[in-house]
Amino acid sequence: MRRTKIGAMDGRGACCLLMLAVAAGGAVGGLLQAASIAQAETKTEKTFTAVMADAQGVDTEIRNLIFYWEEKVSETAFVPHELRHLPVKRRSTTNNIPFDKIKQVEAKPAGSEGITMPGSFRGESDFGEADVPAKSVAKAVIK
Repeated sequence: MRRTKIGAMDGRGACCLLMLAVAAGGAVGGLLQAASIAQAETKTEKTFTAVMADAQGVDTEIRNLIFYWEEKVSETAFVPHELRHLPVKRRSTTNNIPFDKIKQVEAKPAGSEGITMPGSFRGESDFGEADVPAKSVAKAVIK
């Protein structure tokens, strides 16, 4: 019979302890991952409502507002972007302004020097899904 000191381990004991530590680390990592997934699922984005007025003065109320545009990556492929902010182009700079910081937007007619925005405002209206091209918007009030 071999005698060992208390606290000393032979090769098999160290191996078992290492496997136990790896298993515990994996379980803790799995719990942390599950917690972050649950937190992400419970976090909801704020929804916005806007009243859009076109150049003819027709108002459209849009609920669950997003700004939508497609990025062309090749002749046949596009990447869709659904944003809760407004990309505003000013000369060579694009500024992303969150909807919650915007109260009202007034746009100049297309073709004049001013803010140009490729894309459209999308959401739900009283008549179904709405898609208002940004270049046709004269005024937008975001609530």
